[in-house]
Amino acid sequence: MRVINIYAGGHNRQKTALCACIGYFDGMHKGHQALIAETISLAKEKHCESALITFDPDPWVTIKGIKEVHHITTMRQRINIAVSLGIQNIVILKFTKEMSEQSPAEFIEKTLGQLNLYGLVCGFDFHYGFKGAGNCESLQNDAPYEVRVVEAVEDESGKISSTRISAAIEQGNMEEAARMLGYEYQIDGTVIHGRHIGTGMGFPTANVGYSTEYILPKKGVYACYAKIGGKKIRAMVNIGHNPTVNYTDRMSLEAHLIDFKGDIYGRMITVSFIRYLRPEMKFRNADNLVMQLDQDLRDTNRILDAYEQSVS
Repeated sequence: MRVINIYAGGHNRQKTALCACIGYFDGMHKGHQALIAETISLAKEKHCESALITFDPDPWVTIKGIKEVHHITTMRQRINIAVSLGIQNIVILKFTKEMSEQSPAEFIEKTLGQLNLYGLVCGFDFHYGFKGAGNCESLQNDAPYEVRVVEAVEDESGKISSTRISAAIEQGNMEEAARMLGYEYQIDGTVIHGRHIGTGMGFPTANVGYSTEYILPKKGVYACYAKIGGKKIRAMVNIGHNPTVNYTDRMSLEAHLIDFKGDIYGRMITVSFIRYLRPEMKFRNADNLVMQLDQDLRDTNRILDAYEQSVS
């Protein structure tokens, strides 16, 4: 896998012949996966390498001046998913004000022209150029290579989109999010030190230092899996402020790793959300909290038992 950075004022043309798909690809959901499949097919036809073209930062950051935009996936996750699906090259367009103000023709010539493109795949609603003036039709008319347009991937509720998936995550509907994504929603982070209060109650937790870029599921307890160093572990996860014994202003993500022992501080962890169990609650005392955690643990194992049977 090769990463290629493209700048608005760049002049060096890449030599590798590419067929690419283009978009922001937040979530790498089933609609995006259709673009990737078409790209790989086109690359084989043209005897080229496959590529995914994306933007950094999110165009809304540059165009609207928004300091922070929440996403389903980070750039690292998008790259990893694309590569796992067979993409050979990642092209990152450094989306500056200069690039945002290019006309559609300039974007094709000056930005995409830095690549040795033999074919391009886009979604039916792709826009480009200053104020989104360019669309699929103009791209097909003006680009000096074949442009294929992939229509919407739909379900019974309409087009599968990052907007719908984000809403499902924020509502705690992890099954619906996974159905549209084609995989379970995941948050990556580093295990950091906490106050070890959970350990004293018999429920030690891995405190996950996560990027503020992520869209967080709604506050509450979830049945999850955690992956550390390639090992998959059942986990009971709480997202919230810990109102009973350890209130935090910032939303915390704490994972009780079931039947796991080991020093994992400083290590990378991936939390995959399977199902929402209950809202975060403030208990009268620690004993009541422990009673509820015992029930949460039983519910988590029951849910993950059923999940494992369904995917086996």
